[in-house]
Amino acid sequence: MTKKELAELLKYSSPREIYVITHYNVLKRVFCPFRVTVLQEIGALKKGQIVLVHEIKVTYELKTVFIINNQAFYYYHFDIIM
Repeated sequence: MTKKELAELLKYSSPREIYVITHYNVLKRVFCPFRVTVLQEIGALKKGQIVLVHEIKVTYELKTVFIINNQAFYYYHFDIIM
């Protein structure tokens, strides 16, 4: 994917909100900051710890990244608290 293609795709997204499908198949829009539970120890974060996501980014490979305490972590290390 080129930088131009990525820019075109990202112009429709926001770093301050994310859409989540709940366990009941309901689509919800969640705004930053939102709480997440750490699923596994990563960096200074401990398993089971609850932290706030302040921003959402996307990598060139289109992987979602959560910004927590000014550090970037892949989304799959967390469970969003609804």
